[in-house]
Amino acid sequence: MIILDGSMGNELLKRTNKPSSGLWSAQFLIDSPNLVKEVHQAYVDVGAQVITTNTYSTIPSYLQKENKTNLMKDLIRKAGAIAREVADNNNQEILVAGSLPPLDESYRPDLVPEEKESIPIYEELIDELNSFVDIFLCETVSSIAETSNVLKALKNKAKHDKKIWLSWTLLEDKNARLRSKETIEDAFQFAGSFNPDAYLFNCTDPIAITEGIKKLSNLTDKPIGCYPNIFGVPLDWTLDNDVQVEPRNLSVKQFLEYKNLWEELGASIIGGCCGLGPDYIAAISENS
Repeated sequence: MIILDGSMGNELLKRTNKPSSGLWSAQFLIDSPNLVKEVHQAYVDVGAQVITTNTYSTIPSYLQKENKTNLMKDLIRKAGAIAREVADNNNQEILVAGSLPPLDESYRPDLVPEEKESIPIYEELIDELNSFVDIFLCETVSSIAETSNVLKALKNKAKHDKKIWLSWTLLEDKNARLRSKETIEDAFQFAGSFNPDAYLFNCTDPIAITEGIKKLSNLTDKPIGCYPNIFGVPLDWTLDNDVQVEPRNLSVKQFLEYKNLWEELGASIIGGCCGLGPDYIAAISENS
């Protein structure tokens, strides 16, 4: 099994006891890059085999909130270089995944930018990360349209030696549908023409992920995996509005039970998303 890292943004906030800013985790690339490095190393220390670049919010929709869009390329490169340094300075092989996030709000298929706007942004992310990463991780993908945008950009710009992992986020129920209400089967059929190297689910409820893995395991022989979050996300949530996310009951013990179930169902890549820190990743490592 491949062990992923866990939350970056929430872990940075936890370690500084700061409220989130409009830049989210990108703020730490400006103020505290050594802390970003420290979080990457913390995951490696407990057994993570893949660490993900802190590029979830190094995009215009976040940076424009603080009039810092001019820093986009520099912040992407800084995030890539920090992760690469941590990976290269460890005795065991550590892979770096380049985070390709939603370009507006997460979980909101209704806010996905049009293709003509999305693809150039993704291409810039890919260009700046190419020299640092082993994998491109398309994460928290909420719709087939969003799938199309990021995979088309990767087809245009990703170097041929890079693996491509595609990770969808699901509605938080047992119906195993994307946040757009599109089916996993339809999303998989569309994505197949781009030939991703692995399929995952992230930043959603473990119950939804369980149903999703059941479906994926019947659709592909490629590696499948997941990394859940610890917060329930209301349908109309955005980072800046007053709608509150609600922590779900997911202890380390419960997470480990899910991990064992997901492995039985065919998952071979497992980690954590928002709110799941090094203690959760340590539990996977110690029980693998």
